[in-house]
Amino acid sequence: MLAQSQIAPPSGLTFVPIGPELILVGTALVLLLMDALRPGEDQLPLVGLSLAGIIGAAAWSLHLWTWVERPDSAATALGGMVAADRYAVYLRLVILGVAAVSVLLSHHYLERAGEERGEYYPLLLFATAGMTLIVAAADLIVVFLALEILSLSLYLMTGFSFRRVASAEASMKYFLLGAFSSAFFLYGIALVYGAARTTNLTGIAGNLSGTVGSTALALGGAGLLATGFAFKVAAVPFHMWTPDAYQGAPTCVTGFMAAGTKVAAFGAFLRVFDVGLAPLVWDWRPFVAILAAVTMAVGSLLAIAQTDVKRMLAYSSIAHAGFILVGVSAGSQQGIRGAMFYLVAYPVMILGAFGVVILVSVRGERHTSLASYAGLARRNPFLAAILALFLLSLAGIPPTVGFIAKVAVFAPAIQAGYWPLVLTAVVASVIAAFFYIRVIVLMYMQDPAEAEAGPIALPPVGRLAVAIPALLTVLFGVLPALVFTFLDSAAVIKF
Repeated sequence: MLAQSQIAPPSGLTFVPIGPELILVGTALVLLLMDALRPGEDQLPLVGLSLAGIIGAAAWSLHLWTWVERPDSAATALGGMVAADRYAVYLRLVILGVAAVSVLLSHHYLERAGEERGEYYPLLLFATAGMTLIVAAADLIVVFLALEILSLSLYLMTGFSFRRVASAEASMKYFLLGAFSSAFFLYGIALVYGAARTTNLTGIAGNLSGTVGSTALALGGAGLLATGFAFKVAAVPFHMWTPDAYQGAPTCVTGFMAAGTKVAAFGAFLRVFDVGLAPLVWDWRPFVAILAAVTMAVGSLLAIAQTDVKRMLAYSSIAHAGFILVGVSAGSQQGIRGAMFYLVAYPVMILGAFGVVILVSVRGERHTSLASYAGLARRNPFLAAILALFLLSLAGIPPTVGFIAKVAVFAPAIQAGYWPLVLTAVVASVIAAFFYIRVIVLMYMQDPAEAEAGPIALPPVGRLAVAIPALLTVLFGVLPALVFTFLDSAAVIKF
């Protein structure tokens, strides 16, 4: 008979910090059972339950905002694998907001395209759970597991459309390149483990700061980890999957992927590099700065040549990854703060823009060329005004949130001595303004094609799904203190 001490459960084990993930996964499993036991064409119960699960996870996250600051709460939970800090709570709330709007847009898109199937919403919740877990991961093993959870779900969602060959092609390209990048990431974890003798971020930082770790081996691991993250955030030269995946995937998936994956990947990027690899900051900062400059330049220049609005927004997302990397390259608390503000601004803008693309395309993936936006102001003044607002914000025109976001990442980079990088970012912003304003000119200064001259009817759900991001675009641009108030405590990564 085993002694009592041998079978005693581990002390201090708490699942409170991963409550949002448990709610999301539990809801997804219930949705799978509902669809298996009672399959039907009416997807409204699945939509309602998905929103309920997201709202429940958001409510739990709000509870964590105060829970993590209690004197009896530890900095990490589950054996140091998951962080319990406001940084994770803040990014979780952003991701859950993206997921909620994506559910609304997805219901409208799938219903109109005639592709409603019950497995879509569980996949969306599984992807969301992976995104929320990765921003709270305090160990490289958990980072990798969360990365694979969100990636596998997104691979399937990208190829969700059975009616379009482009969807299957996009899914296969995304999967093959994603598997390739996962190998780089896993090998990077192995090298960092060999250098620091642990995969825990706090332990890595401690060992690399002392005499235990091997700096040369750690630098090799850091480079491979950066490669894995660069693929997920679509940084050059690891961006080649982005235009094809964005164009081929259903637009509702593209919007969710563009907004949610950026927040999740950059959230993990900041934690891994500014905590675990902080002792190597003087080595990786120049690399990130070069990566940012090349990404901004390539993304902005290639977007000019696009004739499809989804591909244009894809290259735009590449450029914005570069802008966020400008804040990361500062390697300071202010840089983290600026990048975190950008991670609120960008999802609001891009999700709203793709929402308008869904409403303009009428059915499925029709009318996604730039020519289809000619005369949109005459066909639907509301959609034209909303899209113009999002495009001006993406270009960084005040008083929108895009302008504040750029200032928030430029200032710490200048303070860190990277003024040539900021100058490159300003030039890239000017170039980007061209292709954004080109769409506005098409909407307001050209007549619609005769075959597309009819008005566009908007359902209430679609109108609401684009009105919310539009309101936040203006609100956070005029009153950025609404976000910065939370960033004062959330930008401190607690370990």
